[in-house]
Amino acid sequence: MRHEQRLSELLPRLLVVEFGGAAGTLATIADHGFEVAFQVQAGLAEGLGLSQPEIAWHTERDRIAEIGAFFALLTGTCAKFALDVKLLMQTEVGEVYEPYAPYRGSSSTMPQKGNPISSVYITAMASTVKQLSAALFEALVGDHERSTGLWEIEWIVLPQISTLTHATLVHTFSLLKGLEVHPSAMKKNMGLTEGGIVSEAVMMGLGKRIGRQVAHDLVHDICRNMADASSVSFVDLLLANAEVKRSGISKEELDRLCEPANYIGLSKEMVAAVLDM
Repeated sequence: MRHEQRLSELLPRLLVVEFGGAAGTLATIADHGFEVAFQVQAGLAEGLGLSQPEIAWHTERDRIAEIGAFFALLTGTCAKFALDVKLLMQTEVGEVYEPYAPYRGSSSTMPQKGNPISSVYITAMASTVKQLSAALFEALVGDHERSTGLWEIEWIVLPQISTLTHATLVHTFSLLKGLEVHPSAMKKNMGLTEGGIVSEAVMMGLGKRIGRQVAHDLVHDICRNMADASSVSFVDLLLANAEVKRSGISKEELDRLCEPANYIGLSKEMVAAVLDM
């Protein structure tokens, strides 16, 4: 959504006609007067579906640099998503997988392996777009009214940036459309800490009884002990603690606080609000 907003703000600045003559002064039609010369420029802009610039932009290349920066932001967002997919596809996690297609992403040496091929492409292309967009900022510093070599940077990198951005979006849309989600793996991973993952909820619950900072330090110490008591649940460690006992909190309340499903905040409402935009 922010990228849509950026693009709507960017397009009026970017899509402007360039018609000013050799030095940008409209000298070849200046004899017809200011109004006529600018009417000619305005007519050309209208015919091409472009805006009319305030002044010639031969060596004012910020518009080109801005579109490069926008493409870097756009592909960077796609890359963030793709990176998470790569990590979530790891065998030890297994929460999501790229859409399956026979032999796509298959390892040439390990038949059991499925590489996150789309995510790899997305992150690689986004990184390249980011690097190439930096060159457009180099092209900002043109000499006098005619650049000697810097415009050519745009000719080299802008087509590549545009092509890579398009390809990034194609792969991202495909990935989103067919993403395989495994809730059972998510639930299993949430349970690896035996409730410790929602220690904040426990801290806040205890904080109402013994004070927030005291509860923080207490829960912190208990969580550190979990590494040495891997077979003991977080709730059992809490119940065995003398300070927790003195707080008067019940086992039922601790069970409720240690259930991740009870600590999702307003995530459902937030997602729904975004989807409704």
